Amino acid sequence: MNHIPFNKPYFSGNETEYIRKAVLNGKISGDGFFTKKCHDFFENKYGFKKVLLTTSCTTALEMAAILLDIKEGDEVIAPAYTFVSTVNAFVLRGAKIIFVDSCKDSPNMDVNKIEALITSRTKVILPVHYAGIACDLDKIMSLAKKYNLFVVEDAAQAIDSYYKERPLGSIGHLAAFSFHETKNIISGEGGMLVINDDRFIKRAEIIREKGTNRSAFFRGEIDKYEWVDIGSSYLPSEITAAFLFAQLQNIKKIQLKRKEIWNTYNEKLSVLKAIGIKQAFISEYATNNAHIYYIICRNLNERLQLIQYLKDRNILAIFHYLSLHKSPFYNNNYNGEELINADLYSDTLLRLPLYYELNENDIIRITDAIIAFYNKI
Repeated sequence: MNHIPFNKPYFSGNETEYIRKAVLNGKISGDGFFTKKCHDFFENKYGFKKVLLTTSCTTALEMAAILLDIKEGDEVIAPAYTFVSTVNAFVLRGAKIIFVDSCKDSPNMDVNKIEALITSRTKVILPVHYAGIACDLDKIMSLAKKYNLFVVEDAAQAIDSYYKERPLGSIGHLAAFSFHETKNIISGEGGMLVINDDRFIKRAEIIREKGTNRSAFFRGEIDKYEWVDIGSSYLPSEITAAFLFAQLQNIKKIQLKRKEIWNTYNEKLSVLKAIGIKQAFISEYATNNAHIYYIICRNLNERLQLIQYLKDRNILAIFHYLSLHKSPFYNNNYNGEELINADLYSDTLLRLPLYYELNENDIIRITDAIIAFYNKI
């Protein structure tokens, strides 16, 4: 019986050819031909004001924290149920993270609990669009306006997903995307910062270029470049950008296939709702980009048993985040209320294999195994 992995990178066919072309162009450091192609793609397709490819979503978030001048004592409101990079980028600048619980029906942050957490020290609201499904951005942006806060969308999982017909990543002041090999569109490692506020465009280029105005120099806007701000080396190589551009040219095909897989899972596993197994919830204001297919088991022990049951049948399904407010790093610093829903997802959410080359027989095998498990217990 063949092994079904959780993830398998998809190669569209032109990746190695474009990498070869980048090498032959004689420039494989950042901001060359393929980087510009990727920038143009995102700005034209999604209407992002300005985009900058980065080495990862993590470094895009680090750039956001620098751009917003995060300092010691500033507070950032973020979900507890997320990857550490979401908040670590701001902790590195001295921020205190104020964790908010997830929704009852979704791993996304409960926007109704945000306002009570805002203080005079709050500077940023940091929504994470879990599984590429939008948070309630109207409420978040309204709070940001009311209290003069910034919004940074962690859109790591949210490429080609929408909130009320607006692309995710286009609504907050800043946004960060990931092209890690587990995402829908990949470059191995890689990310992107989206700048939707004119105030940050010029400085973002400087921070990305080690704190220099090198980008302006190469455009011929100044006669020399020099150190003008803090920054680091956040540019990906042209090899990474070339790989990514090949993927972007196939985004429609990739997304159609992933959505087919997601919908097949959803249909075949709907029989489990009768025994209390929940499926992904998609609100009326959000679209589904088929980044993750997950189910919610009834308790931690059941999830552990199901993972092992599938593993015994050469199927790899895995849980996801552990609540960050209970992490070894942050546990002693957390003095807020119990985050019941975040802890529930930590214990019960299970992600199923989802990648382009997953075929119908594989999906039938996975879903039949899950249904068989529940028929036995």
